[in-house]
Amino acid sequence: MKNTEFAMEMLERAQERFEDTFDQMTIEEANQMPAPLIKSVVWLMWHTARELDMQISDLNGTDFLWTSAGWSEKFALDLPDDTPDYRHTPEEAAKVIVNDRQLVLDYLAASIEFTKEYLKQLDESSLNDVIDTNWDPPVTRQVRIVSAIDDAVMHSGQAVYTRRMVIGK
Repeated sequence: MKNTEFAMEMLERAQERFEDTFDQMTIEEANQMPAPLIKSVVWLMWHTARELDMQISDLNGTDFLWTSAGWSEKFALDLPDDTPDYRHTPEEAAKVIVNDRQLVLDYLAASIEFTKEYLKQLDESSLNDVIDTNWDPPVTRQVRIVSAIDDAVMHSGQAVYTRRMVIGK
């Protein structure tokens, strides 16, 4: 199995975990933050989609799906489009609320498909290319991809935990 195929498999498992978790909740439950520092399932899904969107757009030199595909308008959040969501305060995270279940599922699916399409066309020999010299050691394409997918896997597990806190199962 190629590295990129392994990465796609990990990403698909994270997506399945998110979808299974979300299917077990009402939209009200999924929007709920059970504690100030525990983000909602909706926030975790939205953030994961945004992170994949931003990281892969940066790697392949394209505009973010968030703006170019109209997700920003569809979500209509009371947050700036360039919000650094990984730094959201509890108050900012609480603004990530949806009324339409399908909206967050579709954005997550679009971001995951965007990532998979990038991985499918990627020449594995480019995985060791240095893409960011602002870090020590400099960041390679592989490190950036692993970080984005690891984030998706981690947040899908957090979504399971959050669901259990909210609905008790």
